Amino acid sequence: MGNNGDVTTSRAGWAWAGAVAGVTGLAASYLTASLLGVRSGPVVAVAEQIVAVLPGALTEFGIGLFGTADKPVMIALILTAVILLTAQFGRLRARSRARSWLGYAALAAVGAVAVLGQTEAPGPGLVAILVGLVVWIGVLEVLVGLLPEAGAVGAVGAVGRGAEAPDPELLDGDLVPDEGAGVPTRRGFLIASGVLGVGSVVATVFAAFLTGRRRTVEESRRLLSLDGVTPPKPPKLTDFQIDAQPRWSTPVEEFYRIDTAFSPPVIDPEQWRLRIHGMVDRELEFSFADLMELRLDEAWLTLNCVSNEVGGDLIGNAWWSGVRIAPLLAQAGVQAGADGVLQTSEDGWTCLTPLDALTDDRAAMLAVAMNGEPLTIEHGFPVRMIVPGLYGYVSATKWIVDLEVTRFDGAQGYWTDKGWSAHGPVKIGSRIDVPRSNDHVGAGSVTLAGTAWRQHVGIERVEVQIDGGPWTVASLGRAASADTWVQWRLRADLGAGTHHARVRAVGADGEVQTGVERSPAPDGATGWHAVEFEVV
Repeated sequence: MGNNGDVTTSRAGWAWAGAVAGVTGLAASYLTASLLGVRSGPVVAVAEQIVAVLPGALTEFGIGLFGTADKPVMIALILTAVILLTAQFGRLRARSRARSWLGYAALAAVGAVAVLGQTEAPGPGLVAILVGLVVWIGVLEVLVGLLPEAGAVGAVGAVGRGAEAPDPELLDGDLVPDEGAGVPTRRGFLIASGVLGVGSVVATVFAAFLTGRRRTVEESRRLLSLDGVTPPKPPKLTDFQIDAQPRWSTPVEEFYRIDTAFSPPVIDPEQWRLRIHGMVDRELEFSFADLMELRLDEAWLTLNCVSNEVGGDLIGNAWWSGVRIAPLLAQAGVQAGADGVLQTSEDGWTCLTPLDALTDDRAAMLAVAMNGEPLTIEHGFPVRMIVPGLYGYVSATKWIVDLEVTRFDGAQGYWTDKGWSAHGPVKIGSRIDVPRSNDHVGAGSVTLAGTAWRQHVGIERVEVQIDGGPWTVASLGRAASADTWVQWRLRADLGAGTHHARVRAVGADGEVQTGVERSPAPDGATGWHAVEFEVV
């Protein structure tokens, strides 16, 4: 061994590189999870899964011993184990890059399995795992490139191309290059390790702040009492209860979410304020408590994203509770000439909404609850805007904090500035939910079913065409109002073989859904949804 066991010589340097990479990857994963609004990071997910599979008696013993269900001691043990393992992966890197990377990948796979075992949507958690894996490998390679031993190994003539590097402990200290020779040095290695260590601490502290703030707001949300909010009770005959067809009432966890926020704003309802200003006689400001003193309205309303492709699922129907916006604008005194309201979110996102859509008889509201519960953070807690009949990009501001009464010729929203149309009324649409393309169904009486919508107008009928035959009128479920979608179904006797079906809707105003296919940009997709399925 050379240089008296310095951390950049022999096995210790490689192990140190692996451990530093491990710590940095953990910090990056934790920060990513916090930014994406994941309730707990990958390490906590692993701890929770360990607790879940332990025998009950052992779990109870641990809770009694450590005093908390979160198991801080277990988390500390897991962190220690990860650092020790990544140190070993660093040592393994001296012999084989592939085996070292495989070790990191195996460790990430353990975290991924734990994340998949959680009840919450695993997507963001898996992204955090992937970020951690990439950082693990990337940092390791950077530090290895700064190891004097790496240069020495490359200088040993006995190491041919494609051969494994010799054990660094076998290297003589004299093979370590001179610090002034423009090659990897102990100083450079230690400086890089220190910078990464400090960066990891900073990232962890920031992630802890984000996580702690989210937990505080989640607790406020859980304890929030919303007088006047009632549980959702779908009207009878709205849902045909057909297997594989999405429910008429969309559960919160299945409701689509489209926004530009990388990390959802976390707002304490006690700190939330809404400002109404611009072309008004008097500027108004409301706190959450002020809003809750006003009358709450409730309604079934369907929301639709302009990015929804024909047959897509960026649409949902929920029971919304909130304060109608029209009386608030009337209280502010809208001035003559105003034709729009610029909505602004806590994160700076904006949209420009036609004034008449906020002041007519539709249930445009500042929503505080969804399906009988306070809004989730991801869906706009504590307050968001809901405007039936308009695509979300011109109406449905989450985390809303500002309303400026203005004119369309003097302002524009986030997406209209990028070429999307200014007003965004929802187009008539329909889709086939059952059967789906490439499904196999039994011969005989085949049930086709789906949904149709023409928000703020309503649906008069839905027609289905099978194998190029005549358009057949389907049975319609009940719609709570013109502002909700409606389910449809049709039974047809079909023989074995491949069949094609397509659907179109007719609005209560007589408008027939067009078959002309257009992409979502700039004002919503058009075309008839079609499926091909096999009858066996």
